[in-house]
Amino acid sequence: MSEYNEKLSEVIRSVGVVPVIALNDAKKAVPLAKALLAGGVPCIEVTFRTAAAEDAIKAINAEVPEMYLGAGTVISIEQAEKAVAAGARFIVSPGLDEEIVRWCQERDIAVFPGTCTATEVQRAVKLGLTTLKFFPAEAAGGVNMIKNLCGPFPQVRFMTTGGISMANIAQYQACKFVVAVGGSWMAKSDAIDAEKWDEITAKCKEAVAAMKR
Repeated sequence: MSEYNEKLSEVIRSVGVVPVIALNDAKKAVPLAKALLAGGVPCIEVTFRTAAAEDAIKAINAEVPEMYLGAGTVISIEQAEKAVAAGARFIVSPGLDEEIVRWCQERDIAVFPGTCTATEVQRAVKLGLTTLKFFPAEAAGGVNMIKNLCGPFPQVRFMTTGGISMANIAQYQACKFVVAVGGSWMAKSDAIDAEKWDEITAKCKEAVAAMKR
């Protein structure tokens, strides 16, 4: 593991939250990243759900280099290539795609594939991964499911996304198998579009405080 990946892992664990962002306008990327930093969140997952994702990653990489910058909803090698070329340093996918995992491993890029079953976790462990995305968290059984999965796989830790908010974040904070939670509630699309940077900063501070251990 590279020094950068070790630091990334440390940051994710210490902060406990990873905002999952769908940007419709790449021009909002830099002020958004600065708002997250002001809220104590030095990491971001920019999803490839929108056409602006690639340019948004480029902008953040160029102007906010202190941000730990990742690409989410990566479902193909082509998207992974675009994300990394734009400046992403970690890759998150909704499911376990072994080709994407191997592509990232060959380039020493941190990768967090989505899992929610014992079969998927077992495949991921076989690939040498121990920190995985648990998605969709609430729909797949939430903390109870995580605890059951970590019975046979005690070495695994999860970044959880899907249905998490301030209403249930305490459950995940209390689970020793959860290293971080992800979601869009800290920076919703309407707040980004309206440039409510102070509101986003406040929500980030609230989330970080809730995940402190």
